[in-house]
Order: sequence, then C-alpha cells, then structure tokens
Amino acid sequence: MSLRRREGPGPRDVVLVGAGHAHVEVLRRFGLRPVPGVRLTLVTRARHTPYSGMLPGLVEGRYGFAQAHIATVPLARFAGARLIEDIATGLDPAGRMLLRAGGPPVPYDLVSLDVGSAPNAVPGAAAHALAVKPVDGFLSGLDALLARVRARGGGALAVVGAGAGGVELLLALERRLRGEMPAADLAFTLVSGASEVLPGGPDGLRRRLLAILEARGIAVATGAPVAAVESGRLILAQGGVLPADEVVWATRAAAPSWLARTGLLLDPEGFVGVDAHLRAWGRDDVFAAGDCAAFAGRPVPKAGVHAVRQGPVLADNIARRLAGRPLRRYRPQRGALVLIGTGDGRALGARSGLVVEGAWVWRWKQHVDARFMARYSTLPPRRRSAPEA
Repeated sequence: MSLRRREGPGPRDVVLVGAGHAHVEVLRRFGLRPVPGVRLTLVTRARHTPYSGMLPGLVEGRYGFAQAHIATVPLARFAGARLIEDIATGLDPAGRMLLRAGGPPVPYDLVSLDVGSAPNAVPGAAAHALAVKPVDGFLSGLDALLARVRARGGGALAVVGAGAGGVELLLALERRLRGEMPAADLAFTLVSGASEVLPGGPDGLRRRLLAILEARGIAVATGAPVAAVESGRLILAQGGVLPADEVVWATRAAAPSWLARTGLLLDPEGFVGVDAHLRAWGRDDVFAAGDCAAFAGRPVPKAGVHAVRQGPVLADNIARRLAGRPLRRYRPQRGALVLIGTGDGRALGARSGLVVEGAWVWRWKQHVDARFMARYSTLPPRRRSAPEA
C-alpha cells in the first residue's frame, strides 16, 4: 500500500486520525454517500473503539466486549477507507503529512483529529493509579485491578474525580465487587478537588447521587485535591492521607502530548483550537472534534455526547470543504440529557431541572446506547460513488 501523494489529477486524501465518536460517524456517512474523487484513510491505535456511554455497564459486567466496542475494520471497509493501525506522533503542516510511530508519514490533502484525551495526572499516578482516559487503556488495566482486589480479599478503592463519569464508574465498581465478594472487607471513597459532587450539575441530581452514595456506605471527600499517589495511599494537597489500595483516576482530561508537535494553534491547556465549523484555528485543511478540540468563547464539556453530535457536522463539513462549499456551524446542545446508571439495574436521568429515577430509566439508557451501537454494527451495502463529471 503506497502512502505517497499522487502527482497531478487523482484522488484527494482525507486522513482521519483516531476512531473516536465523531470519526465513526464520518466513516458511516461516507459509506452511505461516497464522495467522488476522495480517498479515505483511518489511522487508529486499536481495531476496536470503546463506546464511553456503555463503559460503566462494561465495568459492572452487564456488557461483553463486543457489545460495548465499535469494530473499526468493517466500518472502514464500509466507508471504502484504508486502515492503518498505528500511533500518531505529529503533523508536518507545510508538507501536509501525518507523522506516526510505526511507519512513513501519511500524506493528506485534508486531515481530521478525533484522538480523545489523556490523564490529567499528578506525581505517582502513572505508576499507582488506573486512568480512565484513554478508555481503551483503562479497560486493558481493569481486569488486573479486579484480580488484585480478589487476591487481596478486599481493600480500599478510591475514584479520584467526582464528575458524572467518576460517580457512575464508582457505583459500577462498588456493585460488582460487593456482588462478587459479599463477605470481603471493602471500602470505597469518592475523592475530588472540587467543593461538591457533580460540579456544575443539576442540584436535584447531585442530592440524589449523594443519597445513593451514603446508602451504599461510600465515603465522599470533596475539596480534597490530590497532590500525589503512592502505593496504598493518596497524598492530599492540603495535608492528610487517604488509604487506597487501588486508585482509579477520573479527573478532567488533559490534552494528548503529541498535539504540541502538530504545528497547530492550541488553547492554554494544549487542546486543538477550533472554530464554529470544527476547523483548526488558522487552517483550512485541518479539522478536530471530540475531547481533543477546544472551542473559543463557550467551552464545550469533554463528554461523549458532544463528540457524537459533532460527527454529522464534521462529516458534512469535510465533504463541503472538498467541494468548495460554505461550511455548517456546529451548535453545542444546551441542557443535554444526563443519564447516570447506578450499578443496580437502575439509573438517574436529568434535564432542564427535572430528575427521574428507576429501572425504567436504566432500560431507557440501554435502549439509547444499543441504538447508537447498532448504527455502526448493522451496516447496509455500500453505495458506489457517482462518476465525476
């Protein structure tokens, strides 16, 4: 497979870096409506991309691997895309080349980044904590964490980060371990540097989550930023130590370090700055979406729901850019629906101040997640692109 850019007339190379929630939708849409004269390439470090919405259910043991992962090989084939399994290391914007770890640079006429985020960790976290981001790395370490707890016969487990993702993950872990080890001495703690659980979230949802945590005997330590992680304990910035045989790191995401080697304009935290059309600042040949993108003016939460909604706009704008047509604006959803599983066959839902709870909410969440996954596993026959005029 040649990676050399063709001279003269020929297909234009669109390179998708990362198989995140936005890019899988780009692939699906290009498969449904192929664009004449475009050659797609997907560069991804893994052949299966986890769906973040089903992560807690996977942790709890309710889902198997295939149910919670999108297989990128058949999806790339459906889109007519080449697939390169490798790790991106940078960009050469002048030469329009994607740099990668395991092979020669990949030429592009247009490149899009959907590479997620990295742990925003403190000293010792890399050695003594399991980071939730990137999700595929978390899942590869989860079995080892559970095995250590079983071998130890219990112990203290702490989740650092009290956003919706951290709380939901802790509830899933607590339910799974207590179910597997009912007689074990287990202790669970939710730790956060923020002053409250679910910072910025609806008050009614926060109150209900706190009641559930208390009922399950899960300790909550807010206003307690972690300065370092050591074997068996967390060192708090304001003094004090919390015992923790196992630590899951679920704090706000950091930018992947290799973005600093792209030559792109980054925001102060190192994420790729994008405009309202998902284009990188100052570039008309680079797009970015999902966690790795940063919007000027109004920040967009780094959550899967927003990446999912960016997918259709990104796909449309890539096609429009290639055709020389005006681009669509991405308008972040206001008051997004929040669904949080509680690990016991129930879930909480919140939107516009209304909070609902019950087994029916969990079934609703399962339906939403299954419908999303079916879009990428049940693919129609690929359409042929119309010949160019």
